[in-house]
Formats: sequence, structure tokens, C-alpha cells
Amino acid sequence: MAVSNLARLAEEAFERRGDYEALLFEGRWLRSAEMFERSCRLAGGLAALGVAPDERVVVSMANCPEVSIVYQALWRAGAVVTPAVFLLTPEDLRHVIADSEASAVITTPDLVDKVREATAGLDGVRHLISTGAAADGVIALSSVEGSESAPIVPRDDDDLAALLYTGGTTGRAKGVMLSHANLHYTGRAVEQAAHIDGMNRSAMTLPLSHAYGLLMTIAGMHSSEVPVTVLMRWFDPREFLEAIEAHRLQSSAVVPSMIHLLLTQPLEDFDLSCLRVLGCGAAPLAPEAVEKLRRRVPTVNVRQGYGLTETAALISTNPVGREKAGSVGVPIPGAVVRIVDIEDRPLPAGESGEICVRSPALMRGYWRAPEATDEAIRDGWLHTGDIGYLDDEGYLFIVDRKKDVIIRGGFNVYPRDVEDALLEHPAVVGAGVVE
Repeated sequence: MAVSNLARLAEEAFERRGDYEALLFEGRWLRSAEMFERSCRLAGGLAALGVAPDERVVVSMANCPEVSIVYQALWRAGAVVTPAVFLLTPEDLRHVIADSEASAVITTPDLVDKVREATAGLDGVRHLISTGAAADGVIALSSVEGSESAPIVPRDDDDLAALLYTGGTTGRAKGVMLSHANLHYTGRAVEQAAHIDGMNRSAMTLPLSHAYGLLMTIAGMHSSEVPVTVLMRWFDPREFLEAIEAHRLQSSAVVPSMIHLLLTQPLEDFDLSCLRVLGCGAAPLAPEAVEKLRRRVPTVNVRQGYGLTETAALISTNPVGREKAGSVGVPIPGAVVRIVDIEDRPLPAGESGEICVRSPALMRGYWRAPEATDEAIRDGWLHTGDIGYLDDEGYLFIVDRKKDVIIRGGFNVYPRDVEDALLEHPAVVGAGVVE
């Protein structure tokens, strides 16, 4: 069996930790044994329905414990997880389902009507499965869970584990092909970079059906600690703060917009002394926002990282104890970053240009889009389309998107620079600059 098989990773994590209270969701604790055993039975039930190895299964669900159970079951059955964020419009969801040629869609009751609309007339979709009750044309997930655990379907390291759709800056969303090895490597890199002894209590508010949320799920399976997670259906800043205080949570993965929302809350009214780390990614975060948060919550450290769906959501991160303000850190082990000019010539430290990367996490390519793949990956280097620079110590700083550069009077004007300047004003909560 492949070294990087994600189903085997989940099995090893359970064997290593045993049974314990692992996940709190909407007032109910779920034990690790319950979740693992359900995933094993669900894998058998999916296979009995005819879900075959390499088939894509779209997972469009609001956050709930079943998301992780479904992911592990699909990997155990040898299928390909195809996440679709629950915020997608029916048209965009239809594109993901049709383009991936998914054989099934697994969803939650609140999204069934949207999925019905999105799948209307798509003959390739054989099953619509919901975590709720069975209905006309809808199978209840509970009825798919078989009575016996299914064995792991063997997968090679390079076999497809996930197909994640990303829109970039223009055009229809493209499917990013990520292998078991891609995701296994990146999850391990997150754990190695972020590990702090004794810190095992976290909040999860990011959509699990997003690349960042998927990465955090896999990183948790690599953890040397026994992780305890409070899962929120979606991010609500006050509920987030209440959960930290009530359950003495120590960390959470967030995105910049969440930090800006937290800054609008009466932070001083909560006991947040337990909170140590907020791992922030998915978009640039203004240094001013970090400073504001640190002044109000002195115990917290914001650790920024950087990645793309095409690199399994991670390229660089700030090492524990060696964080640098304003930087998204140093490349994770095995990854190499270089900055190039418009003619792909490497630039020296301190000079801004396009960020290019080589990494074991680099995607296999775009799904059935060889021309787009060849345009993005040249000579083994992924051209990210992001503008940044490396300092003398190898720390990466993000400036802006290549396509967002505004030329005025012969000078390059980066919207993020203007946004950061606006955010320095105490009366400004958020800023967006367009031409």
C-alpha cells in the first residue's frame, strides 16, 4: 500500500491515539472511535452503491462532523474527494459536478434543494445523499453506512485523492488535481511547522469543503498530540470568542476577514488568556490588523502562511518562535521559492516579482485542461500570479496579485499597499481598492 495513502493515515492516527472525546459540535461530543468506525462502514456502503475507485464524489456540506467522516470514507473506498463550498450558486455548483463527472453528491439537508437544481439533467450523477432523512431521489447517509467495516482500497502515492476547484482571477473554476502524496506531504508539513508541545485544543471555523479547511483536517491526522476540536458550522465572531473562553481553546486557523471581524468585538469582555496562536492564510493580512489584535489580546500570536490550491494550500509559513511581522514565512521543507521578472529571470533579495514555486505538493495539473496546466507550470515551476519578494533571510513577503497591478504615470501601484495605508487609520475596519 502506498506510503501516502490518506485512508491509512486516518487508520494510523486512530490506532495511535485510541478512543477519546475528539470533537464538539453544537453541544454534543463525538468520540474518535465513533467517527472512525462510521467512516469505515460508510466506505463499504458507498462501494455497495457502486462508487468505484477513482470516481469523483462531490461533497457540498455546511460544517458538521460528517464532512470528515465522508472524506475518510471516500479515501478508504479509493474515490476522489471533490469539495464544493456550500456558498456556491446553483450554476457554479453545477459546473463543478458536471466538469468533474461526479457519480454522486453528498450534502446536508439545507443544501438539498440547491443540489437538486444543480444536478437536474446530469445523467452521470447516480446518487444524491444527504445527512438528513431520505426523500424522493435522496438517500439518507445513515442508510448507506453498512454494518461492517470495509478494508482500505489500495492507492498509489500519485493516485488522485482530491479534485478542488479554484477560479483564480478570471474564467470558470478549474479542477486542481491533488494526489495522496501531495496532501499527505502538506499535512505533515503543517504539523511540523506549527507543533507546540501541549497545545492540542483548537477551534475549527473554516469551511471544511475549502482547500484550507481540508488541509487542516489532514494536518490533524498527523498531530503527535491528541487533538480536541470545537467545530463551528460557520464563523460567528461572538460565538467564536465564547467557545475559546468556555473550552479554553489554544489555537484556530483563520483568514484575514475573520480577524477584522474579531477586532469589531468587545475582546476585553472575554477571558482569552488561553489563546496562543491564530494561523492565518488564504489572503494577505495587513500588519496593522495584527498589531491591533496583539495590543488587545497580548497572549495571541498571529502566524501567517501562504499557499494556493495548486500547492495543496501551503507554500510557506512562519516557524514557531521565529515569526517575522508582515511576512508569510519561509518555504516549508522540500519547497523552493524564487522571484522572477517578466522574462522569468530570477531576482535578488528585496526585489518584487512573480512568485514561483517547486514543491512535493505541486498539483498533478488542472483537470482535463492541459493548456492551462502548461501555462501555469513551466520547467517544473508553478507561476503563482502573485507578486512578492524574499528578504535576506529567505522570508517571503506578498505584495499583490500580478493581474491587480495598476499602472499610473509609469509607476506600478499595488492595491494592497493602498489598502494597508487606509487600514492604518483607526476609523477604518476594512478596505478594498480597485481601478
